[in-house]
This record gives sequence, C-alpha cells and structure tokens, in this order.
Amino acid sequence: MADVVERTPAERHIYPRTVRFADVDSQGHVNNVRFLDYLEDARFGMFSIDPYVAGDEPFKGLVVTRHEIDYRRPLGFRAEPVLVETWVTEIRPVRFTLRYEIRDDDTVYVTAMSVIAAYDAERAAPRRLTESELSYLKRYQS
Repeated sequence: MADVVERTPAERHIYPRTVRFADVDSQGHVNNVRFLDYLEDARFGMFSIDPYVAGDEPFKGLVVTRHEIDYRRPLGFRAEPVLVETWVTEIRPVRFTLRYEIRDDDTVYVTAMSVIAAYDAERAAPRRLTESELSYLKRYQS
C-alpha cells in the first residue's frame, strides 16, 4: 500500500472589496461588468508585492488573456465589504490560471477564472515567468 501524502491546502489571497453605490445598477444589484473591477482590484492586491516588506520581487508585467464569470447570486449595495478570494489552479512557463470567489460568510455571489500571461512591454511579447514569480504563485496553487 502506497504512503498517503497529505497536502497542505494552498493559501488563498483574500481581498476585502467595498460595494460602492456606483457599482449598483437600476435593478438594485452590482452590475455584471463591475465584477470585473472586483477581480482586477483583487489581482492588483495579490501581485502588488512590496519587496522591502515581504522579501519578494514584484511581478514584471502581466496581461489578462481570458476571463470567465459565473454569476451565482445578486449582490446589492451594503455597508460591509465582500471578500474576493483568489488562488492559482495552473502554472505554465508563460501563463497561469487564477480562480476567484466573491463571497461573504454565507453566500458565494460570483465564481470566476482568469488566464494571466507574463508579458514584456518593451518587446511587446510574451515572456517566461521568473523563478521568483513561480515561487510566489506556488504558494497559492491548489
């Protein structure tokens, strides 16, 4: 019988996002397009690494190549923020996949996925992820 190796669950990046009045449409819930802003804010929070505090090097350039969003429940205006939980499901040499849940303690409002590519702006071309970037992503990989 093979030894069972237990894997520690991957970290999830947690980003609290305030529901702004401007996010809410005439139907009284957050407009579907605004959820892309929530995902962007969470990614920015996840990848804006301060190397002087965290000891990590910042990411050198990333572009979104794909988004998928599933709207699970309507989210209305509220005082308390929702949480955008983000984790990594796949890592390749030049790209990786993020999964998200926009939620509170009781409800998942949105599940989503983004494919992110490493990009060299000076060459206007894809590039390989650095060892530092790969190491950082693996902390969140499940």
